[in-house]
Amino acid sequence: MRRDLFDEEHLLFRETVREFLTREVVPHHDQWEKDGIVPREVWKKAGELGMFGFSVPEEFGGAGITDFRYNAVVLEEITRIGATGLGFSLHNDVMAPYFVDLTNEEQKQRWLPGFASGELITAIAMTEPGAGSDLQGIRTTALREGDHYVVNGQKTFITNGINSDLVVVVAKTDPSAGARGTTLLVVERGMAGFSRGRNLEKIGMHAQDTAELFFENVHVPVANRLGDEDGQGFVQLMHNLPQERLSIAVGAVAAAESVLETTIEYCKNRKAFGKSIGQFQNTRFLLAELATEAEIARHYVDRCIVALNAGELTAVDAAKAKWWTTELQTKLIDRCLQLHGGYGYMLEYPVAKAWLDSRVQTIYGGTTEIMKEIIGRSFGF
Repeated sequence: MRRDLFDEEHLLFRETVREFLTREVVPHHDQWEKDGIVPREVWKKAGELGMFGFSVPEEFGGAGITDFRYNAVVLEEITRIGATGLGFSLHNDVMAPYFVDLTNEEQKQRWLPGFASGELITAIAMTEPGAGSDLQGIRTTALREGDHYVVNGQKTFITNGINSDLVVVVAKTDPSAGARGTTLLVVERGMAGFSRGRNLEKIGMHAQDTAELFFENVHVPVANRLGDEDGQGFVQLMHNLPQERLSIAVGAVAAAESVLETTIEYCKNRKAFGKSIGQFQNTRFLLAELATEAEIARHYVDRCIVALNAGELTAVDAAKAKWWTTELQTKLIDRCLQLHGGYGYMLEYPVAKAWLDSRVQTIYGGTTEIMKEIIGRSFGF
């Protein structure tokens, strides 16, 4: 079926993004995988092309456009080339609402120009060694003393953890109040007592810097609090999670489509028993199933993007998109690897890297099990 999500300006923007990635990312990503990190210079070059902060007001260097279709273009093109080291989607899709919607005028002036230019890289620190999907189990504290908070705690699995300049830290300002005692604070690079642990070794996504963060009596000014009062952090997180989960779904479908496309070509050219393996009924049937599921997923996710732009995407809608597409992604890539035979196990083939990179998709942003729980609770049981 024809995809009708994008207008002409989105298609022109896609050409710009694709050209940038071909020139600045594709030749270098293998080395970044070995290095375990992407150079900050790439962020600045992307910022010069307007690839960040679409919703940032023009007066602060952004486009002033609230249209997630631009976010989707960037994410789809990054996914198409397998550039999983670029933490652009976290910056654009997850962090932008915090820095655009929750900041006051002074904070906007301080942070938004660098956000849009790529000079200030952002991250969010939610997960802790003992608190993953259960955000109410967070133990990092931020106790107020006059005009600042004293932050103590540890975070882990933080995307952009090494490169980040601004980290939105989820902390308890009132540990006795449960979820109602959670506040979001922006911790800046160089603050005394804020340190980064090792760049964590992962199964896949090797070029993506993922780190542990440590906070030991970090004095964070009250002026760095997001929102007007303490205790609103949990509500703010819940409000922004649907967009984060939709972003993951967009990437999941794009990855599935890309791997399926390369696998179909492989099956046309790979010979076995005197003919291409695509001529075997088992291959055709399997590819038919995968192509059908990928296209159905694509149209649901596109509809979710339309709903998000209209302010109508619900937490349940996003949960459905997130769990279904990521489970499909891991299944589809696994089946495609099987069709590659022994070559699929070789890292020189894109399907092998895609297989490794995809595994985290059903975990971060809320596990499949948590997504089903969100959907199940909506039934009123």
